[in-house]
Amino acid sequence: SGIVSALGRNQLGINTFENFIQTDAAINPGNSGGALVDANGNLMGINTAIYSRSGGSMGIGFAIPVSTAKLVLEGIVADGQVKRGWIGVEPSDLSPELAETFGVKADHGVIITGVLQNGPAAHAGIRPGDVIVQVGSKAVNNVSELLTSVALLQPGKASPFSVLRQDKELALEVTPGLRPKPAARVER
Repeated sequence: SGIVSALGRNQLGINTFENFIQTDAAINPGNSGGALVDANGNLMGINTAIYSRSGGSMGIGFAIPVSTAKLVLEGIVADGQVKRGWIGVEPSDLSPELAETFGVKADHGVIITGVLQNGPAAHAGIRPGDVIVQVGSKAVNNVSELLTSVALLQPGKASPFSVLRQDKELALEVTPGLRPKPAARVER
């Protein structure tokens, strides 16, 4: 029927950056990249994946929102590649148990469980146990929101981060780097 049943779907295990439109529009193997349009013919997204046990469409499809597709296209046209911000942290969704373990008095945000030595976050003073609650003007409540917010930052340009460290709120300036390319897989 072409009904949109959810926006901003993530944690599907399809990609690092997930912000999908969930739809019951038929998407079959081979027609990824096709248009997802509304009743007026306006482009809403680019069909990209299906949930299927049999390999055929079972009524659950996922499309990349047109706003995301435009950003990717603009990056490729301007620079020949997509440049995503990266800060070098290992984030986890904040749970009451993690907050207690790290002695943090926070009820929302993303707790940092690891920081890459000499990475952008380390240079800005972010430490394991810190809770990132805001990137720029956007609040972050889970890992997906943090990854998306950081990816949209311009590498090399400092951005304000609001961080909770135990019971103190800190305003830090983080200068994101370019997300490293995945290492090439070596077959033996």
